[in-house]
Amino acid sequence: MKIFETREVPFFRNISAQIALVLATALILWATGAPLFLNHVKAASLSNQSDTLSNSNNSSLSKHTVVYTNATSTIAGQTIVIGLDPVGSAFTEAFSGATSSDIFLLDNGTAITYAPGNVCGTNDFTAQGNYNNGTNENLTLTLCPSTSIPAGHTITVVVGSTTRLWTNPAATTSYRITIGGTQDNSGETRVAILPNVVLTAAINTSFTFTVTGLATTTGIGGNATTTASSTATTLPFGTLASSTGSVILGQQLNVTTNARNGFAVTVQENQPPTSGAGAIINLFSNGATTSTPILWTAPTAILDQYNTYSHFGVTSDDTDENSTGVNEFGGGTKWAGNIDQPRVVFSHTGPADGTTQNKGTAKVAFRIQITDLQPAGNDYTNTLTYVATPTF
Repeated sequence: MKIFETREVPFFRNISAQIALVLATALILWATGAPLFLNHVKAASLSNQSDTLSNSNNSSLSKHTVVYTNATSTIAGQTIVIGLDPVGSAFTEAFSGATSSDIFLLDNGTAITYAPGNVCGTNDFTAQGNYNNGTNENLTLTLCPSTSIPAGHTITVVVGSTTRLWTNPAATTSYRITIGGTQDNSGETRVAILPNVVLTAAINTSFTFTVTGLATTTGIGGNATTTASSTATTLPFGTLASSTGSVILGQQLNVTTNARNGFAVTVQENQPPTSGAGAIINLFSNGATTSTPILWTAPTAILDQYNTYSHFGVTSDDTDENSTGVNEFGGGTKWAGNIDQPRVVFSHTGPADGTTQNKGTAKVAFRIQITDLQPAGNDYTNTLTYVATPTF
C-alpha cells in the first residue's frame, strides 16, 4: 500500500516547458544568424554618389557639386548632411555664411529653394540650411514642410556656386565626402586634392614681308590700273609727257606672320622725284602732301606756281589700311600725297597668311601726272622705303 503519491505541480511543469521553448528558439536564431542581422540594421545605401570639384588644387577655394541617387524617400523635417573629411576636418570654411545663390539643390533637375539659416522660406518646396555652424565643415540641409524627395530620384547639391565656400586641404591625397543626416539614406565618395599642372610652351615669332612687281594693266582696287610694269626694286616711269596723262605703276605686298596684334606697312620717299638740275615732281596735290586720300585731280599748271606743274601720289587696295580700320583709300579709288613721311598703305590687326586680301596681301600704286610746264630732265629719281612692323 502506497502511503505517498507523487504529483507534478502544473505551475512548475509550465515553467519548464517555457524555458525549453525559449532555449530552443534561441538555438534556432543563433544557428540561422538572426542575432547578427539584428545587430547590423543600418540606413539604406545611396548609389551613384560623386563630388565634382571646380578646382582640385591644394589650399584653393572650390565649388562642390555633390550628386547621388536616393535609396529611400527623404521627407519633411529630415536632414541631409554633406560632410567633408569627417575624421580629419582638413577642409575649411572660408566665410561665415552663405546665400541662396551660393548653395542650391536639384531634385531630378527641379530646383529646391535654399533658405540660409534655420528658418524655412514661404516656398513650399524649400530646404533651410546651416553652412558654417562653428563645429565642423559640414553642410546641413533640413527639408521644410511640404518638401520631400522620393526614392530613386537624383539629388544634386551645389555648394559655392557663386562664391566658393570651402577651401581645399593643403595635403595632397584623397578625402572622404559623406552623405548622411537623419534621412534614411547614407553613403560616401572621395575627392582627390593635388597640385595644379602648370603647362609651359614656346612658339617662335615669324614674320615675312615681300614686295613683287606688277605687270601692265593690273587692276588695283577701284579705278587704278597699271600703265607700265614694275619689279620688286624698280618703278620705271619712263619718259613722261602731258599728252599721255597719268602713268601708274604698282607693287604687290605680302605679309605672313603669327604676330598676335598684326602688323603695319608704311612707305616713305627720301625726296620728291628730283632731277639733276634740282627740279622736282610735286606731291599730290599741288605740293600739299594730302594726308586724307581724295579723288585724283590733274595738276592745274598755273605759271610760276611750281607746285601746280606735276603730281605724285600713292594709293592702296587694302580696305582697312589705317590703325582704326577705316578704308581711307576707298579700295584704290583715292590718292594721298603725304609720303614725305611714313604713310600706312597696308595693315592688319591679327596674324596674316600672306595670301588673303586685306589681311595677308595688298597692292599699292604710285601715280605721276605732269603738265607742259614741268621742267625737262632725264634723271628724275627718288628712293621709296617700305617698313613692315609686326606687333606681337
